[in-house]
Amino acid sequence: MKHFTVTLKPDGKKISIHEGATLFEAAGQAGIVLNTVCGGKGTCGKCVAYLEPDNIEVLACSYRIESDLTVTIPESSRFFEQRILTEGVDSQPEFQPDIYKEYLQAGSAGMILGLAVDVGTTTVVVKLINLKSGRCLATEAALNPQTRFGDDVVSRIAYAQTDEKSAELHKAIIDCINELTAKLCENASIGTDRIYETCVVGNTTMNHILLELPISQLGQAPYEAFSLDAHDVPAGESALNMNPAGNIHTVENIAGFVGSDATAVALAVDIASAEEMTLIVDVGTNGEIVFGTKDKLYAASCAAGPAFEGARITCGSRAADGAIEAVVTNEGDIDVDVIGDAPPRSICGSGLIDAVAVMLELGIIDATGRFAEPAKLKDKLPPAILARIIEEAGQPAFRLTQSVFLTQRDIRETQLAKGAIRAGIKLLQQKIGIEDSDVSRILLAGAFGNYIRPESALRIGLLPEVPAERIHFVGNAAASGAQMALLSRQCRNQARELACKIEYVEIAHEPDFQDVFADSMLF
Repeated sequence: MKHFTVTLKPDGKKISIHEGATLFEAAGQAGIVLNTVCGGKGTCGKCVAYLEPDNIEVLACSYRIESDLTVTIPESSRFFEQRILTEGVDSQPEFQPDIYKEYLQAGSAGMILGLAVDVGTTTVVVKLINLKSGRCLATEAALNPQTRFGDDVVSRIAYAQTDEKSAELHKAIIDCINELTAKLCENASIGTDRIYETCVVGNTTMNHILLELPISQLGQAPYEAFSLDAHDVPAGESALNMNPAGNIHTVENIAGFVGSDATAVALAVDIASAEEMTLIVDVGTNGEIVFGTKDKLYAASCAAGPAFEGARITCGSRAADGAIEAVVTNEGDIDVDVIGDAPPRSICGSGLIDAVAVMLELGIIDATGRFAEPAKLKDKLPPAILARIIEEAGQPAFRLTQSVFLTQRDIRETQLAKGAIRAGIKLLQQKIGIEDSDVSRILLAGAFGNYIRPESALRIGLLPEVPAERIHFVGNAAASGAQMALLSRQCRNQARELACKIEYVEIAHEPDFQDVFADSMLF
């Protein structure tokens, strides 16, 4: 199968993607979230793109890639741009965020910038924002250095049992944010003294570590947060590199294991206005779910583990150059899309979900996740695919490329991750009293939510059984929500109202949790 290079403007991003993929998929692989109100049916006209050099207008959801392309994606086609650039507007016709005006009135000179920070369990994202225009100037991301102390929140809580170790975790995240900030400022040729406001979101554990609040109580029943409130810390009292006259704002948490990142996601997608039954799934190490309508909202946390972030998978990695991000069948064999201009050397979360879906479809693994015996597949599979079933370190495996493969243990890790998320969704469905068919909209968020193919997510049983067009991608909505709260006092008030309105459900305490989880592990 041929692969083509797509250049996306004005972002300047380049991706390689297989022949026949849509522009919508290409934008997703570049991390650009498009408007798809119609679910990709081509009826709403909200995902317009322009093909160079003739400026031909097409719909990204239906245009198939058959050659190298250069494409311009206008702001009007991007999911978050309109909401971010209209929130916090006062009676003036031009965009004037009230946070910016506070610093302007205080006499701050020159360019006034801010940081929107999403501290994930595995990944940290920092966005440099012009507080006057509301626009993102640049974004940097890195692996959360706290992973060396444990790859999930429970292990980090267990690690931080002394003041010294808690301080170690705190310093690690401060250093990480400062390093990313330094890169942003260097690329923008500005000093950190231009940064006057920072807004940080993250799960409750990440929030408490950043604020140096006690976290031991999060590791034992009833798993309560020390504080669910928003906090404002004078920059001069923090080790973050920014103007000491500035402020650091953290958004409200919802519960012990549903943090301000979930609040930020809910804010970004405007769940408070949802008329139809909406499911938001932030797929990550600490998976978070928000479910309901504007009338009643529930939230839950799922200990999915880091498999979808690439950890605990033999050849796994986060989404980086050389990582397989998509797997498709191709005329008697399979083909892969790889991030960046690099040979395949690992597989990230979206590729993992694709690969497992393909293996299920081909009968290489069954509904229990067990590898089929190769001898029983000889008359059922093309020779090229059959040759990919190998043995690695004494266990069956499936070779995706010469150096990347998935083992039986990798399949089990995937089952644990998807089972935790699906069980959380099912238990909230029971709480609300709805079936899969009653779910009108599924919004996928998180570090790689924008890259998951709906068909693959449905095939492995990660999501309720709904038509694929009901699944929408909202990318890193937590960072977008942080950007909104960075810019506007109005958005901060909305975040507070959401955090109070959303009812937390401790799914591990539900009577049939174990049975639902076991059932959800099946493909």
